[in-house]
Amino acid sequence: MVALDFPDRDSALRLVERVGDAVSMFKVGKQLFTAEGPAIVRELAGRRIFLDLKFHDIPNTVAGAIRAATSLGVALANVHATGGEAMLRAAAGAAAGSETAILAVTVLTSLDQQQLQAVGFHESPEALVLRLARLALECGLDGVVAGATEVARLRRQTGKTEQHIEIGRLIQRFPERGVVLLLQFG
Repeated sequence: MVALDFPDRDSALRLVERVGDAVSMFKVGKQLFTAEGPAIVRELAGRRIFLDLKFHDIPNTVAGAIRAATSLGVALANVHATGGEAMLRAAAGAAAGSETAILAVTVLTSLDQQQLQAVGFHESPEALVLRLARLALECGLDGVVAGATEVARLRRQTGKTEQHIEIGRLIQRFPERGVVLLLQFG
């Protein structure tokens, strides 16, 4: 997977052209999507896209955003697990019957124990990741985004051993609507 973390279409498309078919998926995040809108995803048609917008809002709004993402034909989209059960279930329901897998972001890797406590989470980051991952999977999401250190614990606690994806490595395929553990490094 290659992240298209660019401020404009031309810069992103130059990288897509340069790597060609050596990459099986491209990530379109907030910067590029905000600058170029859904048109950039449409322009990348025929390529697998991870729409990394981390939706987090009231359930109805997130469901509408997920429906819009599925209509773009993206392979993956994500939501924040801290949006709660109703929002997670709405996201899963909005993607039902589509080819888009929905992942839940558990805890941003930039947040440490002190920062989490400042916003009301008093458990350790590791415990919070596991709790949010279980919630997301119980709500029907296809997988979770978690740090590499949490993957072994997630596998033990959920019993899921399906393929995982590591950012920076070539992705060959996804399990059919199975759990995807997306490792986030950095």
